[in-house]
Formats: sequence, structure tokens, C-alpha cells
Amino acid sequence: MRTHHDLESTLQAIDGRGYKAYKDLRGSYDFGAFTLAIDHVQGDPFATPSRVRVELSHEVTRFPDWTRSSPVRRVALADYLTRSFSKAIRAAVKGNRGSGKGGQVEIDTPHQEVLERSAAWIHPDRIELRFFVGLPAFGRRVAGREAIAMLLDEIPRVVDRSLLFHSLSAEELRRHIETVEDAEHLRALLDERGAVAFVADGALLPRLSGADDRPMDAASALPFESPPELRVSVTLPNRGAVTGMEIRRGVTLIVGGGYHGKSTLLRALERGVYNHLPGDGRELVVTTSTAYKIRAEDGRSVERACITPFIADLPRGGDTDAFRSQDASGSTSQAANIIEALEAGARTLLIDEDTSATNFMIRDHRMQELIAPEQEPITPFVDKIRQLFEELGVSTVLVLGGSGDYFDVADEVVAMEEYRPRRVTEQARAVAARIRTERRSEGGREFGRRTVRAPRPESLDPRKGKHEAKTKSYGVSGIAFGRHDIELQAVEQIVDSSQTRALAEALVYARSLMDGSRTIAEILRAVELEIEENGLDALSRRRTADLARFRPLELAAALNRLRTLQVNVR
Repeated sequence: MRTHHDLESTLQAIDGRGYKAYKDLRGSYDFGAFTLAIDHVQGDPFATPSRVRVELSHEVTRFPDWTRSSPVRRVALADYLTRSFSKAIRAAVKGNRGSGKGGQVEIDTPHQEVLERSAAWIHPDRIELRFFVGLPAFGRRVAGREAIAMLLDEIPRVVDRSLLFHSLSAEELRRHIETVEDAEHLRALLDERGAVAFVADGALLPRLSGADDRPMDAASALPFESPPELRVSVTLPNRGAVTGMEIRRGVTLIVGGGYHGKSTLLRALERGVYNHLPGDGRELVVTTSTAYKIRAEDGRSVERACITPFIADLPRGGDTDAFRSQDASGSTSQAANIIEALEAGARTLLIDEDTSATNFMIRDHRMQELIAPEQEPITPFVDKIRQLFEELGVSTVLVLGGSGDYFDVADEVVAMEEYRPRRVTEQARAVAARIRTERRSEGGREFGRRTVRAPRPESLDPRKGKHEAKTKSYGVSGIAFGRHDIELQAVEQIVDSSQTRALAEALVYARSLMDGSRTIAEILRAVELEIEENGLDALSRRRTADLARFRPLELAAALNRLRTLQVNVR
């Protein structure tokens, strides 16, 4: 293996030459305490920065065994090191040098959630960090001396400050790892306890703003306090006994006036499928990993979804057993979203009345009297919500402010009053008994027909120009898949652009598993198993530095929103 002296000599030799001379740098270099590998060199100073990684043995880093003694601890350690590396970059790297992106050093920095990422790997014998370096240039010529300063001075300083145990706060590291471990343990407890979510006493749910997911200042935010009737105590491996509100399986309504915290609580539950870093305020707001947010989504494409349980007998003979549309309405899109979520393995539905189609959610007695049942193709959700739970074991948490008809089908009702939750289940039942809705149930005796779909591989074409597979992500809101765009704005549990990039890669990989008979559920399981066994690198033909773990539910959502998708149905 070449050494850092060889790297310096090469940079001196190519100084002032055309930018493509940087290609001579590809390979690995021994820096003594660590190895620096340059895997890909950008072809132009304005192109995507070069891909670089460092590897250090555990003998060098000296992280204690407890930091990597389980899969969840290894993910937490990798997350902490990624954040530490990012912080050290800001302190040690000069920044812009010359043309284009020269001088930039970037790593895929996490936000509030702790996700498995391809940027950091905890191997049995070593630690690996992957990042991007903008190799400096003057015009389109190699700036060799500037590159020497970056690669042989600044990056070693970043490594020394961020990847060695003695350089970090052992107390802070332990808190980070134990916080993640406690949340993961709590999530595993939910199923044992017959629950779908837990919100710890003292949690801070409000965020700084709709565009900033960091917690509101503690002086301004009201800490969460469980209603006494719903408070339980759980014992966590590190924090010990913790109390909070447990949301059990079944149908739970979150009610209250406007601006009292209903949607804030639901958003915290949405994000509770992920673990959070210490200080987020939602460290112990935990939701079952199969919880999925449902909403109406006007204009989305739907490919042969069986929406008959909710919508049947469309005018002009539309086939609801295999409903197809390139421009679904609010009600048909919400029905399809539920059916597709069930197909992908969702066991809890999270729904906010504000983002739902009104005619999908409720049809009151007066409307039933005015419009005859045979003239209305929609079976409202209020008449299916109990069947979902009693027949399929699928729970619902529903934010509601406008329809008391749901009182008749609820197991629990929680009212938010000035951001404080209060259990009002008995009061809601008393109201339902005293003021009868007089509406007729339209749900039938059972939930209804469900079909199985198998994607056709030829309908997923990732090619573009000379590229066999060309994908691109647009933040968390979309994917360019070949020549087609996939809109993901309404898939609200995608929280990181690195997840979107990973979803794009996963769609290409999933295509290789499709044969026209393998079902969507089977494909999702196969992709998940491959990632479990081989990490996020399994999705790509090259070492990736900017992918983050997603759930099968989000992969299904991306697949279902590809407008060219075609499926076989049985």
C-alpha cells in the first residue's frame, strides 16, 4: 500500500496540470494511524465532489467494547461518529479553495433521527467513515498545494478530533448510545404490551417551526404529562423506570379544539417510528415500526389497487377491484393509500382529519337521507375502522375535531386542552349514548375483498440516455427514476434526503427481483433481508456515502407512485 508520502509526492507532481490529473490519486494510502482511500475522483471542479473514506482499527480508536456490543449500539456509535466528524470538519477545514466545489469536505450529517447510514460503518475489526472532498483547482487546473493542505493536514486533524475515543466525551457518547438503546428496547416492548405507541412524561413535542425539526425552547414548550388513567411505567435497560402515556391497540381518537396540540402529538407519533438523539425532546416518544401515516393525495397515480372495501360501483362501471388512475381524487387516493399500506405490512394507521378527504371519512345521517345508498359509491372510514382492527388486527390513531360519529367506534378518546392530554373516553361514550347519530352503518358484515399484486419488471425502466440506471433525489420530496419522476411530498415519514436516495437505489435493486409473479410484499421482504445481511451497500454497485435506512413501507410508497408501474393481480 502506498503511504501518505506517496500521496504528497503525487500532488506535487500534478500541481498545475489539467484537473483530470487528479485521477492519479485513486487508491489507498497508509497514514500510520489510519488508511485514507480515494475511491472516486470528480472529473471537474464543478462536479459532485470526490468520494473518500478513512478506516481505523479498533486498536487505534480504542472505543470500549460496550460501544459496539449489539446491532443497535453499533448504529448509535456510527451515528455519533458521523455527527462528531461533521463538527470537526467545520472546525478544522478551511473551506472553499479556488474554483467550483474546491475545498469542500462534507459528510452525510444526520438530523434529529438516528438512522443507519452508509456514511459510517462499524466493522468487526475497524471503523470506516465515508465522505466527500472537493479537490481544489484554479480554473480547471490542479491546485496541488491546496490539496496537500486538505488531504495531509486538515483531514488527519478531523480524524484525530472525531474518531478517537480519547478525543471525545465518554459521558456524552454513553448518553447517546444508551438513549438510542432505550428507545429501541421500548419499541420492542410495545408489541408485548399490546400497545402501538408510548409518550413519556416530560417529552417536548413542539418543534421550532414547520421547517425546523429541532425542539422548541424548553422555556416556551409545555412538557408532556400523561393522563393518570393512561399512565403506565416501563423499565428500560439504562434509564430504568419511566412513566408515560401508552396508546393501546384498537381505535384511539385524539380530539380537541383548534391549536390545542392534536396534530403536534400525531406528528410526534409519526416520527416515533425512528429513534432520536439526546436533547430532541422525543427520545422516548416511540411508535411501533409498522405505523404508517395516511392522508388524501389528490392527483396521484394508482395501479390496480383493490379499493372495493371503501369504494365500489363507480359511475360508468369503473373497476374498484383493480382500480387504476393517473389522477386519483381525494377519496380514491386515500382508499388506495390504506390498501397499499396494508399490502406493505402496516399494522397501525395514523390519520389526521385535516389532511383527509371529508367524504371518505364520514357520511352523516342527513346526507344518508338526501343521497340514497345506491347513489353513493363510498363506504366511509367510520364504518370500516372497527373491521380493520377486529378482522385484520390493524389499529388506528385518528386526530379529529369535526365528527362525533367516531365516538361510537372508539376504544379510547384523548382530548388535547392547551397541549395537555386528558382522557375523555367515558364522556365521549356518554355523549354518544345521549345524542344518537341515527346514521346507518354502511360497512357491511366484513372488511371486504383484498387482492395480491405482483409488479411487472418491464414497467420499471431506470434507463436514461447512456445510463442503464439513472436516478436522482429531490430532497425528501421526490425521485427521478430514469425519465420519470416519483412525487413523495405526501409520504410524510420520509425524514431525510439520504432515505430518498436510498429509495431510488432500492427501486433499481427491487426491479431485479421482479418476475411478474413475485408479490410486492415478497419483494419488500427480500430487499429488507438483503439490507439486514449486507448493509446499504447491497443497493448499489459502488461504495455509497450518502444513503440512509428506510422502512419497507416507504419503499412500497415510492413504488406505488411510479406512474409507469404495471402489476399483475390475483
